[in-house]
Amino acid sequence: MSGPTAVLAAPAESIGSPVLWAISIAVLLALLATDFLITRRPHEVTMREAVGWSVFYLALPFVFAVFLWMAYSNGQALEFVTGFVVEKSLSVDNLFVFMLILSGFAVPEALQQRVLLYGIVGALVLRGIFIAAGAALLQAGTWAFLVFGAILFVTAAKILHEALTGSAFDRDVSQLRSVRLLRRLMPVTDDYRGTQLTVREQGRRALTPLTVVVVAVFATDVVFAIDSVPAIYGITEDPYLVFATNAFALLGLRALYFVLHRALAKLIHLNHGLALILAFIGVKLVLHWAHGVWPAVPTVPTPLSLAVIVLILTTVTLTSLYTRRGSEETTSGS
Repeated sequence: MSGPTAVLAAPAESIGSPVLWAISIAVLLALLATDFLITRRPHEVTMREAVGWSVFYLALPFVFAVFLWMAYSNGQALEFVTGFVVEKSLSVDNLFVFMLILSGFAVPEALQQRVLLYGIVGALVLRGIFIAAGAALLQAGTWAFLVFGAILFVTAAKILHEALTGSAFDRDVSQLRSVRLLRRLMPVTDDYRGTQLTVREQGRRALTPLTVVVVAVFATDVVFAIDSVPAIYGITEDPYLVFATNAFALLGLRALYFVLHRALAKLIHLNHGLALILAFIGVKLVLHWAHGVWPAVPTVPTPLSLAVIVLILTTVTLTSLYTRRGSEETTSGS
């Protein structure tokens, strides 16, 4: 096989050398260990603490982008920044679901950040598995772009339907299959026991509600991983950059949750925007495949992708705030 199709079937060499992978994973584990130390003692998160860690985790990827720019090229740096914006937007959608789970199981505020941290670790592991599977699919042939595109189109339609009907906020998380199965397999205590996942009662091992919550979070992590990985492969084919964007997007979620807890409720059009972003990336993937078969078909350059994504996010944020303010003025005036 030769020509554009051959180039498309064989992704460009990854910048992820063994040394870079080793350093990145070591830094990731160190940051996760720090988060576990912070959450070891259950406490209510203050806004000052949440904002401080959020600023740190939002600044970190842009420092990394500067490193990519200096060590490799502006192309890799731009792909990373675009991918990070996409993954961070999708991770904010994760926070909506986490909010539903935490409220649905009445998780005490002092334990919420530990649940979020478990969710982040689970998401990182699942993303790693799906990233490896995605890389294998891309090596198998150009048809993988069509598969990824189809997944994004279906996901976009699902998110848009839920946003229009409000069904996303009507889910009873206690009815998740994984949660119901867990309750059948082992007894569950009536109350939380700090950060303990299991306790011994009357000579028998029992789960605490915290375990049930963590399982519910892990179950939703699977769904988000299926959506997220094809989206980032629409931005870059480099497995290392795919891993890096996911890691940076997920690491700051614990603190960001407490910063955005109230603001999330005001972003009523966020899911509409996410649906548009996923559909746009789906189109980009299909065009990418078609360009390899018919070179006359145009592709979407990364700078244009970044501009479209930022424009969509800005628009839905402004329309959400405008609609929210209008409804509040109507309510106060009546």
